Amino acid sequence: MNAPTSPVMFMRDERLKQEASIEPDPVSTSPATKTTQIIAIYGKGGIGKSFTLANLSYMMAQQGKKVLLIGCDPKSDTTSLLFGGKACPTIIETSSKKKLAGESVAIGDVCFKRDGVFAMELGGPEVGRGCGGRGIIHGFETLEKLGFHEWGFDYVLLDFLGDVVCGGFGLPIARDMCQKVIVVGSNDLQSLYVANNVCSAVEYFRKLGGNVGVAGMVINKDDGTGEAHAFAANAGIPVLAAIPAHEDIRRKSASYEIIGKPGGQWSALFEQLATNVAEAPPVRPKPQTQDQLLGLFSSDTVGRNVVLEPATIFDMVGRDESVKPSLEVVYDDA
Repeated sequence: MNAPTSPVMFMRDERLKQEASIEPDPVSTSPATKTTQIIAIYGKGGIGKSFTLANLSYMMAQQGKKVLLIGCDPKSDTTSLLFGGKACPTIIETSSKKKLAGESVAIGDVCFKRDGVFAMELGGPEVGRGCGGRGIIHGFETLEKLGFHEWGFDYVLLDFLGDVVCGGFGLPIARDMCQKVIVVGSNDLQSLYVANNVCSAVEYFRKLGGNVGVAGMVINKDDGTGEAHAFAANAGIPVLAAIPAHEDIRRKSASYEIIGKPGGQWSALFEQLATNVAEAPPVRPKPQTQDQLLGLFSSDTVGRNVVLEPATIFDMVGRDESVKPSLEVVYDDA
């Protein structure tokens, strides 16, 4: 014998039946209202990535774009110029403190804004106390928990240290977390070596089925000698901007002053850079060999006229090598 249905259960069942009878909304076939361009910027430490990105993101925001700048360098200095030299609390540091307090991280704890630019720092471990690449991975895991993939930005700019080759720093390329890469370099061998390494990483993952490409190169502190332009041409990537080695730029950058403002002396340069960054398609680069990189510079600059002289045992131990009889048994052919 079935037990009688209570009024509460009856009302619940009726409500469930009514909900079940409602047809779901049809699948949307309209185009997406906003497509976010996620761009990873790589370059040698100290080459001017943070300077370039702070001014680029500021100009983009003044042009009406919604921009998020994320510092992925353990030095946590990407946003320093944007915020006039003030340090921005990092995601890793904030996450650790919140976890100890039994609290969760909120957007307002780690994301800050100035004149329309949104910015945050992933941060990294203290020196000698952890892997910087692992810190990057942890930072992105936290961003995903905060709803990173649902944020409605036009552009997300990721500032990565290019002369570190561990897996965490290559994360956007390896996991297709960005659509394109931009390299920042100058007319010196070390910065172009790093730019070439990034091109090699992009090409490696493209061969494995990846989709990330290089959109181009920004030449910073351009003194007109032409090596960076030659590298870009040989690698098959465009030059998006050449920022001159000018005393006014150096002085204002050192005092944490934004120069990428509309109407300023350098506004046209950054307006064009913003346009080029937005429109440049990702392409497969042609990484150069070490000899090809050296060929961009004169012999006096890189020392290509040096001859490799083999060392001897006398050099190592101060005496000539003595021939010792071998204990190996050698059999005659049968």
